[in-house]
Amino acid sequence: MFRIISPPPSVNETFLLHAAPLSAVSLSVFNLRAGAMTEFQEKLREQHEKSMHQELETLLSTGSPASTEISRKDFDGFKKLFHRFLQVKGPSVDWAKISRPPEDSIQPYEKIRAKGLPASISASLNKLVVVKLNGGLGTSMGCKGPKSLISVRNENTFLDLTVQQIEHLNKTYDTNVALVLMNSFNTDEDTKKILQKYTHHRVKIHTFNQSRYPRINKESLLPIANDLGMSGENSEAWYPPGHGDIYASFANSGLLDQLIAEGKEYIFVSNIDNLGATVDLSILNHLMSQPADRRCEFIMEVTDKTRADVKGGTLIQYENHLRLLEIAQVPKAHVDEFKSVTKFKIFNTNNLWISLPAIKRLQEKNSMDLEIIVNPKTLDGGLNVIQLETAVGAAIKSFDNAMGINVPRSRFLPVKTSSDLLLVMSNLYTLDAGSLTMSKKREFPTTPHVKLGSSFTKVQDFLTRFENIPDMLELDHLTVSGDVTFGKNVTLKGTVIIIANHGDRIDIPAGAVLENKIVSGNLRILDH
Repeated sequence: MFRIISPPPSVNETFLLHAAPLSAVSLSVFNLRAGAMTEFQEKLREQHEKSMHQELETLLSTGSPASTEISRKDFDGFKKLFHRFLQVKGPSVDWAKISRPPEDSIQPYEKIRAKGLPASISASLNKLVVVKLNGGLGTSMGCKGPKSLISVRNENTFLDLTVQQIEHLNKTYDTNVALVLMNSFNTDEDTKKILQKYTHHRVKIHTFNQSRYPRINKESLLPIANDLGMSGENSEAWYPPGHGDIYASFANSGLLDQLIAEGKEYIFVSNIDNLGATVDLSILNHLMSQPADRRCEFIMEVTDKTRADVKGGTLIQYENHLRLLEIAQVPKAHVDEFKSVTKFKIFNTNNLWISLPAIKRLQEKNSMDLEIIVNPKTLDGGLNVIQLETAVGAAIKSFDNAMGINVPRSRFLPVKTSSDLLLVMSNLYTLDAGSLTMSKKREFPTTPHVKLGSSFTKVQDFLTRFENIPDMLELDHLTVSGDVTFGKNVTLKGTVIIIANHGDRIDIPAGAVLENKIVSGNLRILDH
C-alpha cells in the first residue's frame, strides 16, 4: 500500500527529542518538523489526486457518448475511494477499542425460528427481493464465463437452482418475489444470453452492472488503461471493485428507486455460489415484525467458526456500533488473535438482509462508510498494480438497529473449489425445488472434510476422474493426491487417504468400499 515515510531527524534533533525534560526549544523544533512533514505529505497527496483526476478525464475523452456517461458515474465512485485511500495511515481499526458485541446484538437462529410464522407471511414475501452477487468468473475452477453457469447438481447450474428456489416460493405462497443479479462487465453479456431460458418461469428477473474501476500502477499511482476500451492492451486494465459497490451501482442503475416504487422493502443479498443461501421465512418474519420505530435495517447471518474459516470476517463492537472486521484490517501483530476460534467464534456468511429505503437514505446523504480493501495484483507481464475494493457487509455500522443472527452451518454452503463441488454432487445432499439439504441418512449433520489435489482443480478434469460420484454418506475425511480415478459405485467411509506419487497412477475399481484406508503406490486397471 502507498505510504509516505518521513526522513529521519538529524543527530541534533534526535538528541533534543530524547532529552528529558523537553525544553521549549526542543518542542518547537519537533513541532516545526512535524508541521513541515504534514504539509509536505498533504501537498504530495493533493498532487496524486490531481494527476489521477486528469488521467480519468483523458480516459473519458476516448469513449462514445453512451460509454462516457456510464464511466463518469463509475469514476465518481472511484475518485471517492482513491481520495480515502490516500488518507489511509495504517490499519483502519484501533485494536484496543475492539470489544465483543453485546449479547442481544447477535441472536441465535433457534430463538428467531421459535416465534413461528404468521398467516400473513405472503404479504412479507411480496416486500422482498432476492439479490445474487453474480460478478465472478469460473476461472479458479478452470471454466470460462460466469461462475453461475457451472453445472453443480443434476446438470443444474447455480443460476438454475436459484431460479427454481424463487419460483417454488412464488408458486407455494402465490407471491411475486423478484430476482436481481448484480453482474460485472465480465459476466453481463453471457448472463443475459442465458436469461432467455427463464422467460416462462414464474420469476421476474432484473439485472444491473456493478461499476468498472481502473487498475492503478503501484509505482505511479495512475491508471494503466490507455482508453475506455477493454480489449488488447486494455484487457487487464479494469476490475469490478468488490461487492461493496452494490449500494452505489444499485442506486445508479435506477433499479433501487423502481423496486421501492413497487412496494419492496428488503433485499436478501448473497453470493450466487453459496447453495445454502435460500430465503428463510423465519428471518424475514423477524424483520417484518419489528416495531416501526425500531425496525432493523440490516441483518448479517453469521455462523460458528471452524478451523477452516479462520480468515472469514467477524462481527465486533467498535465505537458503540456493530462492525464487520476483515482480516485485511487487522494489525499484523494481532492476526493470530483474529484467527483464534476461541476469541472470535463466528464469521460472516455474506447472507445479508438490508432495508431498501435505508440504502436510498444513506446513498443520498453520501454517508455509507465502507473500509477500503487494498488488493495488490501482479499482471501477466509482471506489472504490479493495486485494486481498491469494498465489502458489502462493511456497511453494517451505517444502518440503524443492525444485528447478527447466528444461523446453522447449512446456510453456508459455498462452492469455491472442486472439493466443494464433490460434496454438493454427492448423496450427502438431496435436491428439492432448487434447495440442497443434508440427507437424513447421514448420521452426523457435519460436512466431511474433503481435499482434492491439483489433478482435480479444473471442473473438466474433475469430471473425467469419476465414473460416477462415490457414496459419501459415512465419510468423515477424504484426501486425494496425484493421478487418481474412481470407478462406478465406489463407497467411501471414515477417513480415506489416496496418494499416487509422481509417475504412479491409482484406479479405484468399480464397487470398491474404502473404510479408514490409506491407498498409495500404483494400481492400474486395464480393459482387455
